[in-house]
Amino acid sequence: MKHHTEQEAASVSLSLLDLTNLSDDCTEKDIEALIARAYTPYGTPAAICIWPRFVSLARQMLGTDHMIKIATVVNFPSGDMSISAVEEETEQAIRDGADEIDLVIPYNKLKAGNEWAVSEMVRAIRFLCREPVTLKVILETGELADAALIRKAATIAIAEGADFIKTSTGKVKVNATLEAADIMLGVIREAGRKVGFKPAGGISSVRDAQLYLSLAETVMGEGWVMPTTFRFGASGLLDDIQGVLAGRHSTVTGGGY
Repeated sequence: MKHHTEQEAASVSLSLLDLTNLSDDCTEKDIEALIARAYTPYGTPAAICIWPRFVSLARQMLGTDHMIKIATVVNFPSGDMSISAVEEETEQAIRDGADEIDLVIPYNKLKAGNEWAVSEMVRAIRFLCREPVTLKVILETGELADAALIRKAATIAIAEGADFIKTSTGKVKVNATLEAADIMLGVIREAGRKVGFKPAGGISSVRDAQLYLSLAETVMGEGWVMPTTFRFGASGLLDDIQGVLAGRHSTVTGGGY
């Protein structure tokens, strides 16, 4: 990625994007607008990422078109729900037509030393996410903060069958960082099986995106980055991608989620 032009990076980023609306005040109209935005003149994102209550509406709107996947969030954003409640949420989302489940681990329990709680949660939800449903596991790295804890969370999630590990909910003070990404990619490299990576929260420009793409290719090797192994979780990134593809330069700074 280091040698790719800004336009190439923008085009690649579009294909890897989970176009997100997880605003607390999100409405059905917002979901309709999100889906409309997803059909750009330059192609479509990999997925939309939305609250579980909107999955069935999104499935109606997208119909049998699985070119744009429907991702939804469970145990979100606190990570504090009971396993049975998260199982119920997950089963309903899959019934409603979700292709991908983004699960928040009980990160507060992990911080308190309870690794088993993480194993149990991921294993239970993995069991429900049968083929072809993808399970992405959110570590909430900004709250874990400690490198050893981030590594531990990533290792457990992968051991219990995560298809992807994702940095953040976008709902806390510190979201995606290159430091956390580096640790997570290192764990993926050691995993010995195909596991994807999803930085999320605060990535709002193609220049931000390029840093993560470059890091992923440095750690995992050229050609590793593709929609089955890499996603961006973002709401603001699409505007900058389209701006760059329309011939403008990427904005310099990252923004909100």
